[in-house]
Amino acid sequence: MADELTHLDERGRARMVNVGEKPVSHRVCVARGEVRMAPETLARIVEGRVAKGDVLATARIAGIQAAKRTGEWIPLAHPMPIDSVEVLLEPAEDGAALLIEARVEAHWRTGVEMEALVAASAAGLTVYDMCKAVDREMVVDRVRLVAKRGGKSGLFVRDGESDVGFEEGG
Repeated sequence: MADELTHLDERGRARMVNVGEKPVSHRVCVARGEVRMAPETLARIVEGRVAKGDVLATARIAGIQAAKRTGEWIPLAHPMPIDSVEVLLEPAEDGAALLIEARVEAHWRTGVEMEALVAASAAGLTVYDMCKAVDREMVVDRVRLVAKRGGKSGLFVRDGESDVGFEEGG
């Protein structure tokens, strides 16, 4: 198993992977999540009626900031130069969730999966923080990698996900 898990050395100890010899390539990752909530809570967010302020703008900024600091949050993640971070938040069709999508791009030696996942998570947690006074039943849910492109492993798109903006083979 230590052969398959790159963050373990030959004795099974955690280590940071040496990426110094890997070629720089264009990497793109998309992560998604959601915050399930009461429909009235979602309406308050959309209408700008949350006492703490603009939930959507604050969550978007929190996600961007978190992506840039992933190397500080995740012990074995590499700090890296990020080209861009985009965080989108929109109400779910059922009116009971806020959908989150984080897209991170970099030209680097390692992927940006963790940056996208951290961005989506931080955005969701920020929504929770800003709305917890009106809805303590909210759930930050289904944070997942939905697509990645670049590097040795190439293209990955999670089954059942759509509209990730990736073309086959690219």
